Amino acid sequence: IALTYFEWAGTVRDDAVISWQIIDSAESANSFADKVAARPFRSFRGTSISGALAFGTELFDRTSFQGERSVIDISGDGPNNIGPPVTATRDAATAKGIVVNGLPILISPSPTFSHLDQYYAQCVIGGPGSFVLPIYAAAEFSTAIRRKLLLEVSGIQDEVRSIPIDAATPIDCLQGER
Repeated sequence: IALTYFEWAGTVRDDAVISWQIIDSAESANSFADKVAARPFRSFRGTSISGALAFGTELFDRTSFQGERSVIDISGDGPNNIGPPVTATRDAATAKGIVVNGLPILISPSPTFSHLDQYYAQCVIGGPGSFVLPIYAAAEFSTAIRRKLLLEVSGIQDEVRSIPIDAATPIDCLQGER
């Protein structure tokens, strides 16, 4: 398995990228986890899911690693509100065979946009076996990351691909961009 990591908000900053690393042992997994844990917490304005998807797709284009699956995980607390429409960049990624999974963070949902899990399910994720794994409390984050990694690495199809708040209501994928 090869992993890379980047943080994003309105844009992806060069100093927020951890280079590709082969994970082939507990030691290499712990080394990568330590690099992620050592990242300083920073907060930025704006949410460019489309920018993150484009950046992640470019990382796959530039790597020499070849795997059976290519996956981009998007974790965020709001809809796309900077950059091109999210569905266009998602579709460009999936056209290259990249699966996009989502971890919408609903710890303090916006009163004006409370259906972020459904937005991720309808507008962000894509590709075979893609899934949404909502996070409703800070204490759920590490468990959700472990579950997500297990599903992605094992290739096991989980029973729950998405747990939307209100699955009957269609979401406007351009809502955050207006």
